[in-house]
Amino acid sequence: MRWMTWILVSLLLLLQYPLWFGKGGWLQVWDTGRQVAEQKQLNATLTARNAAMDAEVHDLKHGLDAIAERARNELGMIRNDEVFFQVLKPGQAQPAAPSQNGNNKQQPPPGGAGDGKQR
Repeated sequence: MRWMTWILVSLLLLLQYPLWFGKGGWLQVWDTGRQVAEQKQLNATLTARNAAMDAEVHDLKHGLDAIAERARNELGMIRNDEVFFQVLKPGQAQPAAPSQNGNNKQQPPPGGAGDGKQR
């Protein structure tokens, strides 16, 4: 009778093995559920980013304010009727000031080399 118990227990273990460790078993189902949760979180993040980009594209297509803001921030452009002030930190090099005629060529300093005067 003892050998019959061992046979039944081993048969039960053999039947349980695929349920827990086989293809489509509980461990694989748990792992797949975890992957689905991670993917849903990633999709939510990407959906929010896509909505922000869609709004920005809409603004660029239909509004001049967005274009002007990008020109100011990324290209450093200013309007004709504006005055630009740049605050420098101590020890920072002073950039060349643009000339009054609209071109940004650097002018030699007054009294500097090339003015025809001897020292």
